[in-house]
Amino acid sequence: MRLVFAGTPAPAVPSLRALIDSPRHEVVAVVTRPDAPAGRGRKLLRSPVGALADEHGIEVLTPRRAGDEDFLARLSELAPDACPVVAYGALLPESALAVPRHGWINLHFSLLPAWRGAAPVQAAIKAGDEITGASTFRIVPELDAGPVYGTVTERIRATDTAGELLDRLAVSGADLLVSTLDGIEDGTVQAVPQPADGVTYAPKVTVDDARVNFAEPAQAVDRHIRSVTPEPGAWAEFRGQRLKLGPVELGGPGDHEDLAPGELVAERRRVLVGTATVPVVLGEVQAQGKKRMAATDWARGTRIERGEYLT
Repeated sequence: MRLVFAGTPAPAVPSLRALIDSPRHEVVAVVTRPDAPAGRGRKLLRSPVGALADEHGIEVLTPRRAGDEDFLARLSELAPDACPVVAYGALLPESALAVPRHGWINLHFSLLPAWRGAAPVQAAIKAGDEITGASTFRIVPELDAGPVYGTVTERIRATDTAGELLDRLAVSGADLLVSTLDGIEDGTVQAVPQPADGVTYAPKVTVDDARVNFAEPAQAVDRHIRSVTPEPGAWAEFRGQRLKLGPVELGGPGDHEDLAPGELVAERRRVLVGTATVPVVLGEVQAQGKKRMAATDWARGTRIERGEYLT
């Protein structure tokens, strides 16, 4: 089939690469978000998907809105049979949805109808889900509500960060997307409406959302930190300044169980923080203007006193 692929960040790259390599399909163009300023020099930087398309000499379209007349005209000229989508990052109006004869086929990183929205991987880890996965579905105007073609499952490991889990789903999801498009071309797969029960939502996670609340149980603190690692990154305040926090470990019985939520204690080999249950052991931290370092090194340089808190 003739395909116009839509995607922007690194997790979309395995899917684009798999479709470029597929002998059954031709990627005639890529749609991605406009080049954005990055780094200290604020130079315009191509998205990871756009950069891969450039490497293969594939036309790159960067509309500010998918409803722009120029974009819709070019999309119609390209005459795609289908438009696979992975983390494109912009709304698709009905005028765009109507162009490809097989529609826009989205790879979403959850087992729909669970965790519709922008941050399904983060939501699954924070909620303590044991199993997640990826789904392919046909896009409709309602958010992530279209009929599903196929799914693949993935177990969430006890130490998974959102970044690690997403990396695995990006690879297994790429295989799912290719097989879905193969089946659409063959007429061997049919989209099945999503059930009305079990719908949950995963809105975009902001920097404010990533702040750690040590008044929660230790397991919830652990899941919350892993769910926002690496982006936008967990944090708390110490002495009035923001301190970024990497994944933690759960303390054991007898580990300073008298610590109040957020209260710090620095040992020779560990730095512990109180929660609503057992303390957690800090891993890496990053103070403002400093490099990321082991919590024990930070504590030695900071000279933490008993009775100080992360808030």
